[in-house]
Amino acid sequence: MPKIVHCIRHGQSTFNAHFAETGEDPLHFDAPLTELGRRQVQERARELRRYPYELVITSPLTRAIQTTLGLFGDHPAAPPIHVECLHREHLESSCDVGRAPSLLRQEFPHLAFDHLDEIWWHNEGEADPRGFVYEPGHVFEGRVEQFRRWLQGRPERMIAVVGHGTFFSRLTGRYLGNCEVAVLELGD
Repeated sequence: MPKIVHCIRHGQSTFNAHFAETGEDPLHFDAPLTELGRRQVQERARELRRYPYELVITSPLTRAIQTTLGLFGDHPAAPPIHVECLHREHLESSCDVGRAPSLLRQEFPHLAFDHLDEIWWHNEGEADPRGFVYEPGHVFEGRVEQFRRWLQGRPERMIAVVGHGTFFSRLTGRYLGNCEVAVLELGD
């Protein structure tokens, strides 16, 4: 029996809204959801209520956590939520720079962040003029494969993963719009 994974991209973030309008990085580090993003989450939550998820995995980036809580905060299956940094976004823009677990814990006290390093996003190399380190493609591709193997090793058969567009495009072969869902089947 295959493992079913619903890959769900986060709702619209402040970075997404600004970039769509101007084509420029607004330097919104760890960008939160916009009001439109919150509405997208509410609309998608109704559809996802019918699935008996055994586990929800969220990226530690704020827009993903906000999406996760909006989608699954009152889900009938009450699946546990696990924060995992392996499927964070490819660090190319300001919004992909995260925040320390201590700060995340203050904003989201009911989630566990203790297993994350203080800097869990890509930070190896020389900072660019914008103040952060671009993640090389080969490092990103390796992380995508590492996450695929991690998912395959999980015991659950029905999993929701809330994450990011570029990451999911590499994992599923399809680029998702905000709050769009792609189904990934993983064999044993």
